[in-house]
Amino acid sequence: MLKWVQSGISAVAGTAEPIYGPGAIHSVADGLDGANPFSAVTKEDLEWRNLPYTNVETQVFYLTTTSGHVCFVQVILSNVAGLHTTSQFTCRIYHPDKPEESVWTSTNLSDFAVGADKTSFKASHLSIVLSEDLTTYKINSSVNDKSIIDIAVVREAPGFKIGKDGMTRFGTDYEKPWGSMRHIFWPRAKVTGNIVVNGHSLEVSGHAMYVMALQGMKPHHAAARWNFVNFQGPTISAIMMEFTTPPSYGSKVVNVGAIARNDKLLAATVDNVAEHTKTKSDDVNGWPEPLEVKFEWKGTSPDEPTTLLDAVLEGPIPNLVERVDVMAEIPAFVKKVVAGVAGAKPYIYQYSNPASIKAKFGDEEYVEAGHLYSEATFIS
Repeated sequence: MLKWVQSGISAVAGTAEPIYGPGAIHSVADGLDGANPFSAVTKEDLEWRNLPYTNVETQVFYLTTTSGHVCFVQVILSNVAGLHTTSQFTCRIYHPDKPEESVWTSTNLSDFAVGADKTSFKASHLSIVLSEDLTTYKINSSVNDKSIIDIAVVREAPGFKIGKDGMTRFGTDYEKPWGSMRHIFWPRAKVTGNIVVNGHSLEVSGHAMYVMALQGMKPHHAAARWNFVNFQGPTISAIMMEFTTPPSYGSKVVNVGAIARNDKLLAATVDNVAEHTKTKSDDVNGWPEPLEVKFEWKGTSPDEPTTLLDAVLEGPIPNLVERVDVMAEIPAFVKKVVAGVAGAKPYIYQYSNPASIKAKFGDEEYVEAGHLYSEATFIS
């Protein structure tokens, strides 16, 4: 999320927007009219759009390993006004008891390009390639000696998007939006391979979650707050991504999620709740730092329309991995414009904690312990 927000803020002047109201946002969940929100993922969905105007695209692979390491690897493609394109590869590897095997790297890429198949991405010392059957990503990166990546991510449960295209549109004309947010998900996958972190070689196995996203507008205009949830257990995966628009769009909440069990997608969901049940005021920035959370999913099976899903994950999140000052790496002149004019002071709180989920799917009930990686982002 850090470079995602940073890239967008750096790409544009941080001017404040007028009050458009909730009528100027068309949520990905709007227009479903009670229909199941699930749509299958196609090859086109997994293609880079490579748009000729200001936007940020990203692929993120979140890894929950059997060794206790929690990782994400991310490639970002940023276009500024159709005139200048940059790309970065970021990686976080974290183990609560092994600081020598924990690292954060962010590396500018050179000679980068989207492949002819539009699903692969290559740069100097980096490749991310999707198999022809659309089930496996192979990620190889030696762009930074502190985090050398050689892994395969194999989809286990079906991928999904919400509605026809997974897109929330901003603007008074639905057919001609002036901004957009798009998300495509693999909620449950398997990861194998090797990662070298600070010279330590790690054999990697476990579960993965994948998201491909496109941000076609200024991040501090699209959202004032974000919540991100990635729970991975032995058989159950639960994911959620929520953003709240700024007052210029009526402070509307957009929330998408899913629950998967083994190789089955139990439900793709939009009737979700992300709640910080206990917070404290951060002395550094004044934001309400989450201490305890409650996440709820409600949905319907895409295969069995009468089978309902209810799931809840709640409890303390004592292990804060990092509080990230998004503005720290932004050029000073951009920082002044964004903070002074737009009122933005973006921070991301990243957590890694054991957790347990309770789920009821039709007549079946599950309680499963696993690992929760979560983020709370405050922008403006």
